[in-house]
Amino acid sequence: MAACLQPFDLTDFLQLKGGNAAGDTAVAGAAPLPASVAETCRAMAECLRATSALIVHDPRCAQADNDRFLDMMEKYFEQPKATKIAHSRPELHYQVGVTPEGVEMPQSALDDAVRARMAQLPADSRPQAPSGPDCKWRFMWRVGPRPAATRYQELNASPVVPEGFPQWSSVMDGWGCKMLAAVEAVAEMLAIGFDLPPDSFTSRMHMGPHLLAPTGSDLREHGSTGTVLAGYHADLNFLTIHGRCRFPGLRIWLRDGTCCRVSVPDGCLLLQAGKEMEWLTGGEVAAGMHEVVVDDGTVAAVQRAQQQGRSLWRVSSTVFAHIASDEVLMPIGHFATSMLAPSFPPKPAGEFVEEELAAIQLKSASGGG
Repeated sequence: MAACLQPFDLTDFLQLKGGNAAGDTAVAGAAPLPASVAETCRAMAECLRATSALIVHDPRCAQADNDRFLDMMEKYFEQPKATKIAHSRPELHYQVGVTPEGVEMPQSALDDAVRARMAQLPADSRPQAPSGPDCKWRFMWRVGPRPAATRYQELNASPVVPEGFPQWSSVMDGWGCKMLAAVEAVAEMLAIGFDLPPDSFTSRMHMGPHLLAPTGSDLREHGSTGTVLAGYHADLNFLTIHGRCRFPGLRIWLRDGTCCRVSVPDGCLLLQAGKEMEWLTGGEVAAGMHEVVVDDGTVAAVQRAQQQGRSLWRVSSTVFAHIASDEVLMPIGHFATSMLAPSFPPKPAGEFVEEELAAIQLKSASGGG
């Protein structure tokens, strides 16, 4: 774990709201928060503002659920390429089903501003420069309800259910909804910490195009030290949450340019701010930059997995939490008067997402896949 990121425990906040290890949280009440919980909310908001990242413990998100999810996704990604390709939906911008390796282009391979930002970092914390598209697969599974009517149907499409996995929907929905519930609790705590109404973020997340979006990287083929599995980039959504991965390699950059190799502790989850969060806070919270690169720790984990006869697919446990497609992105509350607020003019979230998907070549300029 990055030494600069200490875990925040959500337990006291969830108990105040009527949440527990087996269920969802209740709607926030009007009673004042205990001083200790209010201070945790403020500390979380300040941590996100300073680092663009958080580590939290949510008692509802058990490691056993994460393991069940990883076990199934390893079996999925181990299937032949032709089997998986049948689950691809490029006409829907790959926002459901599988995205094959060699499709998604990292920002650092396309964006001059991102490359300039990389060049300004100290040599010992500079990201790997990708030479082409990411060599990772990804499966997109929608989490939570979608709106009955929306201007952005492609971003709210029906899910793809692979054959041969009878437990697929229950495992994906079970883990995805628990991770999303953790994001919602964090979003409410952040709003409180930022001196905003508690539902400032969660009300805008309602019926958003949230996605359980595990990546799969074949470390038999892409397991050499220095291989870029996911190039340096920031996520386009509101908040991204990660459970534990069985193979290290994730590196994140804090707002001050510090690079941290992250290992999520047992029972904890990692969150990073995305571009929608940056928009809503008028730039006061920056979207967190990160990459996944094979390093010595990855190689050592591969060797252990080989000795134990385990899968050599590196699967991430990732949920992208979004602002609802038909909501308008703009700085909210006191963030509307920040110095950077004019750089974030009103824009429908769905339009913003489609522009970002086009920029990383998941959506063509003509609107197709």
